[in-house]
Amino acid sequence: MRNGNNIAVYLVNLSISDLLYTITLPVWIELAKESPIGGGLCSLVTVIMFNSFYVGSGLLCCISVDRYVAVVYPLQFHWVREVRTAAVVSFAVWVLEIVIHIILLDHTGALQAFSSSDLCEDRVPMTQESANLALTRVSLGFLVPVFFMTFCFQQIMRSLKQSTSIMVEERRKVGLLLLSLFLTYTAAFVPYQTVMLLRAILEPRACIWATKLRDPYLVKVTTTTINSVFTECPTSPLSFGMTQIASGFS
Repeated sequence: MRNGNNIAVYLVNLSISDLLYTITLPVWIELAKESPIGGGLCSLVTVIMFNSFYVGSGLLCCISVDRYVAVVYPLQFHWVREVRTAAVVSFAVWVLEIVIHIILLDHTGALQAFSSSDLCEDRVPMTQESANLALTRVSLGFLVPVFFMTFCFQQIMRSLKQSTSIMVEERRKVGLLLLSLFLTYTAAFVPYQTVMLLRAILEPRACIWATKLRDPYLVKVTTTTINSVFTECPTSPLSFGMTQIASGFS
């Protein structure tokens, strides 16, 4: 960031988001062991976990848009690629996700019962209020970022193919790295979001789906950690690749 690398701002915020998610894991382990956990702590851990999910999605979306501007419009919109702009955008992502969650929790009545353990108890089958909350999360926190990331990826690849100033090998490397970013995100979140969407649609109408989707849901929740591993591990190709993309197209 001191060297003017705006991608570093997004990666630092992504690291903070993943760190907060990691901090909640011991509490979830204790809950799985059926150890007594205070209602307030339980609710706080749940809110942090879901915020980490969607803040991470928002930040990866910001990185994709930033690289889209850098590659497709390299001589324009310099202010978008400034450290100050990245800091403001990152702050806005955090605030937006927190505000949306507060509104949703208040709408479902969970905010008023924050000191209880209702938030961290996954009720089966899903109530209609919980289903509406899940549908909103899937739509705003997953489908919108996926749309932007897909569009940016397609446009960046198109621009790279048309560029004559970038070596073929470099174009191939950048394409593979961007594809790795996109595939990591989809592999981590598509299974979970798909199960959540099915639960939100089917469970309130028929209790039998609660039993059928219970085990897939528990498994898919764990796959979300893939995103934290591959985007934050300092020695991973993806982490190194993001630095290369940032330095090569700033």
